[in-house]
Amino acid sequence: MNESKAKYITDIEELKYKWDYKMAKNKIEQYLLKYTDDYRLYEELADIYLYEGNFKKAENAMQLAQKLHPESATWTYLMGYINISKGKYALWVELLEKSNELFPNNAEILRNMWWWYNMLGQTKKWIMLLKRALNLNPEDKLIMEDLWVALIWDWDIEMWEFYLKKAWKEDKIDELKSMMKF
Repeated sequence: MNESKAKYITDIEELKYKWDYKMAKNKIEQYLLKYTDDYRLYEELADIYLYEGNFKKAENAMQLAQKLHPESATWTYLMGYINISKGKYALWVELLEKSNELFPNNAEILRNMWWWYNMLGQTKKWIMLLKRALNLNPEDKLIMEDLWVALIWDWDIEMWEFYLKKAWKEDKIDELKSMMKF
């Protein structure tokens, strides 16, 4: 059963990655009929609502997730974003830091912690977090994009160009692969 649970979460993540939120929500609804106590489904639903800008529905889904698993790093992380929508930046940072403690070395959490350090003017720490995140997930283009921004802020044009070329090369490879499929 754990293996099938991991599979359906992966299926939902793949749909979200393709921006197919409608299908992802349909899948979540189907799985909730079978796995009503899986807090991760409510977290996935909240994540979709956040992407769609529906903060109230996201918060409602997160409250259900929290009841099922109060010490979830994902719940903490996503609640941080809900608090951003309310202008509660200090609480957002507190939740991100707690999320990082609960789930250390998570590239997505580290990628999002950089915002706070940028707001504090701590560019070197910002870059360090993004490089650490990229080491954990070297193919993540969002991390590369954030790192480009950080490196420009730090006027490290040489490294900025390095990461830019790396991402462009990957884009060209993906483009060629898609063109080869008939």
